[in-house]
Amino acid sequence: MKVSSLLLGSVAGLISVSVARAAEEVTASDPTEYVKICDVYGSGYFHIPDTETCLRIGGYIRYDVGLGDVRSYDGARTTDVRTGEAQGTWRNNTRFTFKTWTRQETELGALKTYTENRVNFGNRNAYPGPDTPQNYGFNSGVKLTSAWIQLGGLRVGKGHSAFDTFTGYAGNVLNNALVPYGDFDTNVAQYYFDADNGFSALVSLEQGSGVVGTIDSHVPHVVFGVKQTQGWGAITSVIARDSNHDALAGKIRVDVNVTDDLSLFGMFGYGSIGVINDDPTNAIGAHGRGFYKTWSGNWAFWAGSTYTLDEKTSFNLQVSGGQFKNYGVAANVVYTLVAGFTATAEIDYGHYGNFGIGMVDPSNVNWTKADKKDCVGGILSFQRSF
Repeated sequence: MKVSSLLLGSVAGLISVSVARAAEEVTASDPTEYVKICDVYGSGYFHIPDTETCLRIGGYIRYDVGLGDVRSYDGARTTDVRTGEAQGTWRNNTRFTFKTWTRQETELGALKTYTENRVNFGNRNAYPGPDTPQNYGFNSGVKLTSAWIQLGGLRVGKGHSAFDTFTGYAGNVLNNALVPYGDFDTNVAQYYFDADNGFSALVSLEQGSGVVGTIDSHVPHVVFGVKQTQGWGAITSVIARDSNHDALAGKIRVDVNVTDDLSLFGMFGYGSIGVINDDPTNAIGAHGRGFYKTWSGNWAFWAGSTYTLDEKTSFNLQVSGGQFKNYGVAANVVYTLVAGFTATAEIDYGHYGNFGIGMVDPSNVNWTKADKKDCVGGILSFQRSF
């Protein structure tokens, strides 16, 4: 018994020594590093190892189905290649959007970056789709939506024009440009001032984009904006100078928080024609629209609301119109199936008072590509955000 006990004790001792040494070896050769959370900037941020920079990644996948006459994806209805007649079609698009945010505190203020890239696959109505009569499905390639650097109030890089971002977009509907309210893509050099009492202001030097909108000299487009925000809502105004066409455009917007569940907005835009119609016969001319005054005629309006029915369901509405009797109505219901996954059902109506006028009055040309004066359509959308 004594011999047996001695043998068992020796084996147990050897095992314990071996385990201890193995633990030491694992600890020394395979150190474990944990991701450090940056909750000071909000949820989702974490430290990039060995730096003071905090990173957040996100994005979404969205699948849209468009039906009816209204252009649901910034294009015309398709044309039957056999007859040349316009026809309705099943229009659908899948989009993947990838986003990144970085934040870091410096002696000159917060250093920030933001990037957003989009890839689409859909038929000819998918953005940005080719203007061809065939209804082919295609990949549209990578679209650089945003890529900017900001230090304190100074921001440089690619983004959307301050003419739209400072006032905010025209409601929470998918087809919110039945009456357009401004162009978007541009390189910017802008400065944002926040007084910490609800007042803010902005000045932005912009390049523009497209054949008509890109600056053609050393003089940039310029946008000025001021905003006052309080608990009841906000009032915002912007004015922009289109240096290509020596034209001015402005918008004023009022947001009202009626209750915790109901918010309203109204926005009015006015723009001068300037020299936009110098050459109305030019096929790529502006025809009464510049980079900022994208609506027909001198004035246009947009108004809408968002009502939260419950924690999973909201209702959104937008109405719009302009001087040349172009009108739009869009309404949708957004339902959250599970956290991060929503379904949106929307119906759209467009009335184009300038239908068929085009070359009689170039400032009233039909840029909507609608083939009817009154159009009805809809969109069903599924989006997974992360």
